[in-house]
Amino acid sequence: MDNQAEVREFLTSRRAKITPEQAGLPSGSRRRVPGLRRSEVAALADVSVEYYAKLERGNLAGVSPAVLEAVARALHLDDAERAHLLHLAQTADGSDALTRPRRRATRRWKPHPSLQWTLDAVTEGPAFVRNGRMDLLAVNQLARAFYADVYADPHNQENLARFTFLSPDARRFYPDWDQAADITVAILRTEAGRNPHDKDLHDLVGELSTRSDAFRTRWGAHDVRHHGTGFKRYHHTAVGELTLAYEGLDMAAEPGLTLTIYTAEPASPSEQSLRLLASWAATPRPPHPHHTPVTEDL
Repeated sequence: MDNQAEVREFLTSRRAKITPEQAGLPSGSRRRVPGLRRSEVAALADVSVEYYAKLERGNLAGVSPAVLEAVARALHLDDAERAHLLHLAQTADGSDALTRPRRRATRRWKPHPSLQWTLDAVTEGPAFVRNGRMDLLAVNQLARAFYADVYADPHNQENLARFTFLSPDARRFYPDWDQAADITVAILRTEAGRNPHDKDLHDLVGELSTRSDAFRTRWGAHDVRHHGTGFKRYHHTAVGELTLAYEGLDMAAEPGLTLTIYTAEPASPSEQSLRLLASWAATPRPPHPHHTPVTEDL
């Protein structure tokens, strides 16, 4: 992922999303493209048109935090988009060698025993740890049952992004599939800004772009987000419809990893369904013959 191209496409896409009315400017009648003009963003950020044009060409090296913040304000960036712009600027300050993708030494990632104990102590809802590539790295029993479709097919490689875009079961599992697909791509795009050297992420994006038109279109939108809390709907093969709340927590001891816990509203049908899922999970079944462990860069 070329840093200058990433910067150019990100800033251009954000500028196209802001209307003159949102920016407090007169709309006029001779606009040939959506969004703001470069000159308008420059004025709002209090920089010259030439300087902003340089930024939008992808040249963020050496840009001060104050200018980045001014551009973020002018483009009405949210917290996730601000962080993404900062990560792109940090990458731009590195050498060409540092900004090229590289494969780091990998080994099987194994959760610390206390982390697995923590996950196993959560018995009322699915709990799992994932990385920014959306690999499932550690799960409790209920999460393994919840993501049974993901684990059932070895082609998913225990990765939620592959499942979302490449598995025929995904559109049944996610009744609001478009929303799930948007969130998935936004998480991957955010990770690409945060960790541009991750060769495995480059490989995943390349695979999904080649095999899925839906992914490729969304990837080109350059949307990013912080995925922390909310509600989602699911349809599980064993227990049917579920509406669950989720909380995602960044792990201080394992930077780049997120602990997510799903819960249901007390006394709701979804809570009853989770209890049924727990019983289903406790039923002994032979392990999948093609199960392989997930690897994580350390």
